[in-house]
Amino acid sequence: MGALQIDLLGTSFAIQANEDDAYLHRLLKYYKQITDEIERNGNLRTPLQISILSGIMLCDELYKEKSRKQQTSGNDAEAERLTAAMIERIDSALSL
Repeated sequence: MGALQIDLLGTSFAIQANEDDAYLHRLLKYYKQITDEIERNGNLRTPLQISILSGIMLCDELYKEKSRKQQTSGNDAEAERLTAAMIERIDSALSL
């Protein structure tokens, strides 16, 4: 079980999670990169606005990754179907 002290966007608190400390620190570092980018590039200034937009950006990233994986798994299923069909045809040709 890991612990993490979060000091971000004007707030501070500690959490515990079923992950190791190093992993939690990597997550926080990544989230800080996103919030820092929004602060630099956006017109948003309040911590709530920045955190909401950061969450939306992370959801977008996750959604796109899940969609990509689903598309890839669909391609894998089609490849398996075609491979099985080719094996059947080869077996039939060899049986003649």
